[in-house]
Amino acid sequence: MVLTGGNHGDEYEGPIALMKLSRALDAKDINGQVIIIPALNYPAVLAGCRVSPIDGVNMNRAFPGKRDGTVSSMIAHFVHQKILPLADAVLDIHSGGKTMMFSPFACYHRIPDAAVMEKAKKAVLAFAAPVSLELVELDAEGMIDTAVEDMGKIFIGCELGGGGTTTTGTVSIAETGIRNLLAHFEIISEQPRSLEERGLPATRLMHMPDSDCYVISDDDGIYEALVDLNSSINIDDAIGQVHFPEKPERPPVVYRAARAGSLIGRTHKALVESGDFLALIAAEM
Repeated sequence: MVLTGGNHGDEYEGPIALMKLSRALDAKDINGQVIIIPALNYPAVLAGCRVSPIDGVNMNRAFPGKRDGTVSSMIAHFVHQKILPLADAVLDIHSGGKTMMFSPFACYHRIPDAAVMEKAKKAVLAFAAPVSLELVELDAEGMIDTAVEDMGKIFIGCELGGGGTTTTGTVSIAETGIRNLLAHFEIISEQPRSLEERGLPATRLMHMPDSDCYVISDDDGIYEALVDLNSSINIDDAIGQVHFPEKPERPPVVYRAARAGSLIGRTHKALVESGDFLALIAAEM
């Protein structure tokens, strides 16, 4: 199994949990192989920014990379050519970084290979995040997710918080989820620990079937969120509104939900531009 964090440099649950895991695992206790990359985009992690400060490239849009490309492209090429072929399964740990906040979830993709998708779903359920999400990726080109799935391998992703920081809860979800996956794949001699065993509510099985799940800004201005994370949403509910400081007399533009469900993601920044992510709605399965 390959475990990666720091794909984006301002997302910290992955690097923290994986560095702790690397110190805790003993090779003699491992059945198979575990490859741990706490800082996939190392320059971005050191700079605390989403993309590499060297070439401005988003690592999660750089795959499969190029041997003679920029630094990020070269890293992606090495991982694609030398690391991913060794894996049966890959976990890539994300959070919202400085600009987004998510209700912690683990996810798998709806893909044409039903057998691999079912294995990925079982792995996500074993991870045991508060939300287990099936999603259709709207912009999958260049992602490590796509590179792994194109090889016919199991991919598990997660979004565990955001705001450019961590909490004790989100780090704990990452640590427990990683060990649960290692146990699920029988790499370590443990049993996955369910949420119920830990005295927590059962995971919510949800999905994001189409683009209506996303609320995207068409305006530049100051965003006011009108609902909080985990709120229940109905179609046409007001999610937030954009104010215009250069024209205070202008009424704000209200953004509404195109589908019913639960708000599991929202922008963390208030100053937004056209094209920025505002909110994410998932529906119960």
